Amino acid sequence: MTSPAKDGVALSVLDVVKSYGPIRALDGVSISVKRGEFVALLGPNGAGKSTLFQLLTGLFVPDSGLIEVDGYDIRKTAVPALGSLGVVFQSPTLDPELSLRANLRFHTDMHGIPASIAKVRIEEELKVFGLSERAKDPVRTLSGGNRRRVELARALLHDPSILLMDEATVGLDPRSRHEMVDMVFDLRDQRGIAVLWATHLVEEVERADRVIVLHRGKVLKEGTPAQIIDGTGTQNLSDAFLKLTRETGGHQAAA
Repeated sequence: MTSPAKDGVALSVLDVVKSYGPIRALDGVSISVKRGEFVALLGPNGAGKSTLFQLLTGLFVPDSGLIEVDGYDIRKTAVPALGSLGVVFQSPTLDPELSLRANLRFHTDMHGIPASIAKVRIEEELKVFGLSERAKDPVRTLSGGNRRRVELARALLHDPSILLMDEATVGLDPRSRHEMVDMVFDLRDQRGIAVLWATHLVEEVERADRVIVLHRGKVLKEGTPAQIIDGTGTQNLSDAFLKLTRETGGHQAAA
């Protein structure tokens, strides 16, 4: 099926609202990500980042608003929309008892990729992420950083248009965290994939093309890191983030 996406837009979120009882987790959120663009979704715990990712991945549906992935309305054409996503979740999702290769093969089977093509793609991604020598090892024998590499490799096997990184460095040591950030920037540069990177850690997103500051379910600011710094009259992105989130009151949002 040919993608109906226009102007290279890989992800479009328009005026999305999601409530849990009296708590409005997302309050009219609108964002977009173009192919080849690295966009950071920066927000403290409870900002609504996890709720947004749950909607983007089809786990829940918004109360109102529109979500399009690669031009497909996620409500009306869920299969091609979700098939255009590559996702690395905050919580581990690999089977620790299966080998790296078996975990990746399970993913290609789920996406209906023919065995001959899947085999080539799996070996290519294992090589890209420096995991070829560990391909037969159970995932439980890997370090946290290498497990994240496997999850990233898996997310790319079906050639998605956009990569969603949901607090993907949680639990990693500083070195592994920096390596993961660098790898995703390299993937963006080499493959032209769109990236939406959700985090509460400012140092991870200082090189982002755009930063979207989310707090209590609302977008507070959007722009390049330099624009956000200038717009807040601060000296760096960390100070700008703190100023924006400290000055904003209002209702409580979900995670």
